[in-house]
Amino acid sequence: MTKHLTSFLARTNGATPQSLPIAGSAQVANSAGGYSFAVDDWTRLRRFLVLGSEGGSYYATEAALTADGAGATLRCIALDGCRVVREIVEISQAGRAPKNDAALFALALCASKGDDPTRREALAALPKVARTGTHLFHFAAFADAQRGWGRGLRSAIANWYGAQDAKNLAYGAIKYQSRDGWSHRDLLRLSHPTPKTQAQGIIYHWMTQGWPGVGTEPHPVAEVAQIWAFERIKRAGDEMEVASLIREYRLPREAVPTPFLTSPLVWEALFEEMPMMALIRNLATLTRIGLLSPLSQTAQKVVAQLGDADRLRRARVHPIAILAALRTYANGRGARGKGVWEPVSAVVDALDAAFYTAFGNLSPSKMRHLLALDVSGSMSWGEIAGVPGLTPREASAAMALVTGAVEENVEYTAFSDKLVPVQIGHRVRLDSVLKQLASIPMGGTDCALPMLWALKKKVMVDVFVVYTDSETWFGKIHPVEALARYRQETGIAAKLIVVGMLSNKFSIADPNDGGMLDVVGFDIAAPQLMSDFAAGTL
Repeated sequence: MTKHLTSFLARTNGATPQSLPIAGSAQVANSAGGYSFAVDDWTRLRRFLVLGSEGGSYYATEAALTADGAGATLRCIALDGCRVVREIVEISQAGRAPKNDAALFALALCASKGDDPTRREALAALPKVARTGTHLFHFAAFADAQRGWGRGLRSAIANWYGAQDAKNLAYGAIKYQSRDGWSHRDLLRLSHPTPKTQAQGIIYHWMTQGWPGVGTEPHPVAEVAQIWAFERIKRAGDEMEVASLIREYRLPREAVPTPFLTSPLVWEALFEEMPMMALIRNLATLTRIGLLSPLSQTAQKVVAQLGDADRLRRARVHPIAILAALRTYANGRGARGKGVWEPVSAVVDALDAAFYTAFGNLSPSKMRHLLALDVSGSMSWGEIAGVPGLTPREASAAMALVTGAVEENVEYTAFSDKLVPVQIGHRVRLDSVLKQLASIPMGGTDCALPMLWALKKKVMVDVFVVYTDSETWFGKIHPVEALARYRQETGIAAKLIVVGMLSNKFSIADPNDGGMLDVVGFDIAAPQLMSDFAAGTL
């Protein structure tokens, strides 16, 4: 009995084992067996919209994370469905999420489960969230699984097609032909949009009925000529004709017959007007076929395009897409082992620089930062945004480098059940950081270690930034208690920023402490939000 009484007194004096809740707090059991704070449903909604649930986590399956995210979304819809729609539109339009799938799923929930005003607002927002044919097919699949095809949904789909000018409609129909068991033919037959122009009518007819015949002369209606070229390229006799049609009619890669996708001549034609995301995805192919080589003109153009901040922004290129390309391209081998190439060092450097650029222009807080990377076993499991091999452990290192590149006074550490300093200079390459992290043994998770280490080493810190899944359970004291002890013994009103690397429902940050902030990892708005919070201008 004396032992248990002593343990309870220790807990009330700010030293609670993480396997137990802090007395009088609202902590809940996390998936690892420890105790953390539960984030509110709006935070869970934002985590879900930005991070999705692909790959699951060490402690929760993908299905469990998806159900949790969907449940939080439904509860938010019940509270204020129109606010949910606004959150979806803002995150999707700003390109804050690596993928748009969760936004489309949540929008379909709003259009199916919300009250009448929410449904109307969700369907009206469809063109803002579903910006491509693939997005529209995803939405149709999500909506079809939840509701019938009533007048409102049919009208929303019809309006989506009607809002497209003929030129963009033709290009989109060629590039995004079908997905998730849906095609343009299916959606047009369900929605029956009325064409506003002659060109739209011809394109609708082609989508539903096919092309009547391909002559040797282009279609006389200019906006339809690209479709004629698409039908013509299917019958092309050689790579010269294919390359010529690509150049003259700006055909995308999706229009090229498979037998010609190994031709350098064809890829040279595609490269001339290749969209930014297509360029990033096809760097390995351009290198493998010999078009992209050291000191080549193509390499110079690629480096220039990757360095164009305005072009990256207009294309809504998310840092995750660049990070995935950087990891794969620099490795010289595909994630599934198909195809090898010799990376061009200038392109690797350009991708590394583009990763930082994709976050936008950031202003420093000029505060003293201690960045702490959770490298415990759970952080090495799962995938960020479904990118093969991109674990929360790697992604947290990438996020930390963004803050480190902006702030002037930064100390890096990594922890699991022990904490070690990490030697990282200004704008160091990510691959070198990952090599350091790989050498650190993985163990249990103790998110209190950054504060305890700083206190022991007498390191003066204004802002602790912990990159974690918040599945902390190992330590003898909770992170919030360790921060309180640090504040009391140093006299510094230190802040804590928790960067959540998974879309679970936990955080080590106390929602009732104004000196703590919980942000979503890889939300492109997060780095500036963190800087503003650190500087006290938020």
